[in-house]
Amino acid sequence: MALSCSVATGYPSVYPLQRSSRAVVLSAGCHPTTGCSAQLFVPEVVKAVDSLYSDFRQVDNLVAHNATRVLKAFQNARVGSHHFGGSTGYGHDEGGGREALDNIFAEVFGAEAAIVRSQFFSGTHAITCALFAILRPGDELLAVAGAPYDTLEEVIGIRNSPRTGSLKDFGVSYREVPLSIDGGLNWDALANAVTPQTKCSFIQRSCGYAWRKSLSILEIQRAIEIIKMQNPGCMVIVDNCYGEFVEAYEPPMVGADLIAGSLIKNPGGTIAPCGGYVAGRKSLVEMAAARLSAPGLGVDCGSTPGDVMRLLFQGLYLAPQMVGEAIKGGLLIAEVMASKGLKVQPLPRHPRHDTVQAVQLGCRERLIAFCEAVQRSCHIGSFIKPTAGCTPGYASEVIFADGTFIDGSTSELSCDGPLREPFTVFCQGGTHWTQWAFVLGKVLETI
Repeated sequence: MALSCSVATGYPSVYPLQRSSRAVVLSAGCHPTTGCSAQLFVPEVVKAVDSLYSDFRQVDNLVAHNATRVLKAFQNARVGSHHFGGSTGYGHDEGGGREALDNIFAEVFGAEAAIVRSQFFSGTHAITCALFAILRPGDELLAVAGAPYDTLEEVIGIRNSPRTGSLKDFGVSYREVPLSIDGGLNWDALANAVTPQTKCSFIQRSCGYAWRKSLSILEIQRAIEIIKMQNPGCMVIVDNCYGEFVEAYEPPMVGADLIAGSLIKNPGGTIAPCGGYVAGRKSLVEMAAARLSAPGLGVDCGSTPGDVMRLLFQGLYLAPQMVGEAIKGGLLIAEVMASKGLKVQPLPRHPRHDTVQAVQLGCRERLIAFCEAVQRSCHIGSFIKPTAGCTPGYASEVIFADGTFIDGSTSELSCDGPLREPFTVFCQGGTHWTQWAFVLGKVLETI
């Protein structure tokens, strides 16, 4: 599938929006006759917002495009209120919602099939099911974008896997292609990296906890083409976490065999209470389903309470809008923090390929202070002081600030970072950019 150059930024030139003649309200206590009495945002934020009007409008164009794509999928699946009934026990008496949701995800992501289940309890879990579905003893796994995210290291067997069932324990070997000096894919190395033994190539779309560029859909397409040229039988799995709806296309549309992700990130629209998904080629999705459940059970089982089922549908419907607000928040963070001389990734006003904005803070104390300021500004748990500590799956101490309705949700306003050099905080989420506008004022006061 050929992608036009206009998609490289991820912002399609469709649904042009007219800039309103009314300025964004940046003050509290405003009244049509009495005027405004108190400044709500700090001057640095006000200046940044004024400079980002055209960027925000591009994001709104993207939201309109992706929201239309989701709407069409809902209509094609003929979604009705009867799909929200849920099920109990084995889930055999399910009223069609499970199949409808799977079909919607498949259409939205350009895949042959999808499995969307509350029983996936994290993105790492969904990715693990996809990896174990494909790989067998003697196969090789190749990580294309440098080292994977911390929580996958024990899954693969890179770190601390004392016979707990990692891929290494099952005789799967592992290699990785190091990133280039500029933090992007190493195209020269990738051109000779795939061998006949390479059964699966793994592409991590987002930056994870690395100081690197997240991958665009065009880059993913180019990487897949290079991989398939060397070994047409090599399967390509894309870790799609934080990348859903950030561009106008998704990895299966450009040749990815499987993608996987979490519903408490982008596709859950900030309200999905749990779950994950795998989408791609039908035969491979069925294999991943067998790893989630058991061989022979397939995709036609597993109960989901009705209140959860409705939220999974509704969250997906809201997802393009929520992702758009998260992108705007990232643009604002980059603009403000770069103005203070801090290193940021992505750079201010650069194209976005995930919803994560990284800020390099340089020392442990400043990273902790940043997270504490964010937590104090949250609507949930504002009285809690975040503490760095060891978290299952992570190689280093990590600190989290996540005053969220859904525990661990990173589609809601949140930030986190490992307590290691160069002490980078990774910011994401938010239901409206003004949340980050307010939080940034508290952060600047602190650091």
